[in-house]
Amino acid sequence: MGGPDAFARMWATVLTETGYVAMDHRRLVDQVREYTEVLLAGLRADRFNPEPVERIGAGMVALRLAGAQTLGASLQLIGADLLRVVGGDDLRPELLPAVQGAFAAGFATAMREKVFRDQESIRRAALEARRGAESALMASEARFRAMFNQAAIGIAIADPDGTLLEVNRALSEMLGYRVDQLRGMNVTRLRFPDEPAAMRRPLEEISTGARDHYRMERLLRRSDGTPLWTDLTVSLVRDATGAPQYLVGMLEDITDRHMLEERLRHQANHDPLTGLGNRALFTERLTAAFARGGRHRVGLCYLDLDGFKVINDSLGHDIGDDLLVAVAARLDALVTGTGRMVARMGGDEFVVLVEDNSGRAELVALAERILSALAEPVPIGGHRLAVSASIGLVERSVVGATPAETMRDADVTLYWAKADGKNRWAGYDPDRNAREVARFTLSARMPAAVESEEFYVDYQPIVRLSDGELVGVEALVRWAHPEFGRLGPDQFIGLAEETGLIVPLGRWVLREATRQARRWHDTYGDRAPVVSVNLAARQTEEPTLVADVATIIRAANLPPSSIQLELTESAIMNTTGGPLRTLRELADMGIRIAIDDFGTGYSNLAYLRHLPVHAIKLAGSFMEGLRDSPTADPADAQIVTTLVTLSHALGHVVIAEGVEDPEQADRLREFGCDNAQGWLFAKPGRPEEIERWLEK
Repeated sequence: MGGPDAFARMWATVLTETGYVAMDHRRLVDQVREYTEVLLAGLRADRFNPEPVERIGAGMVALRLAGAQTLGASLQLIGADLLRVVGGDDLRPELLPAVQGAFAAGFATAMREKVFRDQESIRRAALEARRGAESALMASEARFRAMFNQAAIGIAIADPDGTLLEVNRALSEMLGYRVDQLRGMNVTRLRFPDEPAAMRRPLEEISTGARDHYRMERLLRRSDGTPLWTDLTVSLVRDATGAPQYLVGMLEDITDRHMLEERLRHQANHDPLTGLGNRALFTERLTAAFARGGRHRVGLCYLDLDGFKVINDSLGHDIGDDLLVAVAARLDALVTGTGRMVARMGGDEFVVLVEDNSGRAELVALAERILSALAEPVPIGGHRLAVSASIGLVERSVVGATPAETMRDADVTLYWAKADGKNRWAGYDPDRNAREVARFTLSARMPAAVESEEFYVDYQPIVRLSDGELVGVEALVRWAHPEFGRLGPDQFIGLAEETGLIVPLGRWVLREATRQARRWHDTYGDRAPVVSVNLAARQTEEPTLVADVATIIRAANLPPSSIQLELTESAIMNTTGGPLRTLRELADMGIRIAIDDFGTGYSNLAYLRHLPVHAIKLAGSFMEGLRDSPTADPADAQIVTTLVTLSHALGHVVIAEGVEDPEQADRLREFGCDNAQGWLFAKPGRPEEIERWLEK
């Protein structure tokens, strides 16, 4: 790296080699040094402003460095060497195409203005050559001839019908004809095939005198049939009566500039790694497909590679890039035909657009082919890399939908395919989406709901089976949602666990339950029930759980033995390390620990005997087998008997959940079960319901 001075010296050398410079080399280096600083400022900008760079392009024309070779060499130098020579972490490489485009645009604008000025001078010289006294005519003619023959731009004089009368050497070289071949040729022979009729109208109007001049970019055909892009200006010369006499045309070869613009446009719309269309081009095509309206249908396959990050992290980004290129090639080979395109959206995400889709079956078949094509291992860098993808499918009519909605739904279905196990496709389902939206709405509302006290706690009695005495209650949180009404735990606890909100919510429930326990303790003394509160596995991982529980119980001035914390069997059997220490610390405080839904997991009985557990709550699913009915499973009774015996052997109190009829209660008494809860005794209710029970 050599810095701005080194680049300025390189640039000055290139300018000297490709054009005539009307200043000494030292002054030229100083000038382009200033230009270099402007380019670097553009590459450092948070928001690129093209105007300063455009002025540099115009300055090149002002220095009389106006040749196409000079422009091309400068653009090549800026693109290939500016970042390499100057260096610096503050330069943004992604802005380089914009800097090149602004430089070329400024150069082209200044060049067109110069051409226009030259044209006016020539037109005046042409008029003077045909007017005035004989001596003035000869002098004017001489000046005209000198300018006509020596001009660097192409010049032609034609009659009103478009037949060429005079052409200069520059024009003949542009078109690849000799001067004598062009004389007498009609300009219509220079048109490129399939030229739109609208492009011919300006010439027709100027030939009839309806207009005096026009200017446009025009595609012409060289003698060998190759295209020639020109900036064309045509002016009308009238005779003394005002009738059309001559047409004066001036042409600048802008083929290099046009190719540069096409190159920049391609770079702006294509992914540099894979060569596929990028997000911008895809969005343009999708928007155009919807703009067609009518009975058209579109389909999207939005895919993401499974496990690509592992390949990147383990084998390196070079291998990852090669894999992306290989995947892009396979997708491009599959997605053929009119109205189809594949684009890279970024990272390892690709999307396939199918315009005029015939229906869901066509899209599903395409997704299956994509999965099969990607399943074939890719040989890269001595490895055979297997890759799969998750694909989201959306197929719909363009009527009644928008591109933004369609992309959103494709993104949603891609998430479904990932969640459903990967290496598969998932189609858009409005009902599933409605459920997902409802879940998201609940998740978004939940933090504010805790603060605004939309949650409340119901209590379900736990009774002693031997005499029906109330010995405890289970605190069950409810949500009084302002839009969806009363929601049970099954509708939001899972969301709370997924989002981590179970921690503040569980803390709030425990605080409410201990306050209520305190009120009952003050009113009923020793007859006050033990309050059982559910504890999620996520809460046991909180390092402040023990301190939080201690603070809450201390604030309620409540004996710790008045509170029982319940964990599900699967959660408590996975408590090792920190969570297990947490449970033991809670038990050491005097708080009771219970296993909820016991019998539904895969308990390690040897491990269970060492846990700080005080009570076992039998899962309600076993209660159905305790009824005297044809559908009852006799194995349930045997399981319950075994679990009760086992729990008693470990010194645990046994509580049966989901007891709904007297027959089940009788069987539980027979098996020696200690306590029970369920609709047979009472449904969950407000604290007043528990108080009426106690007062009976």
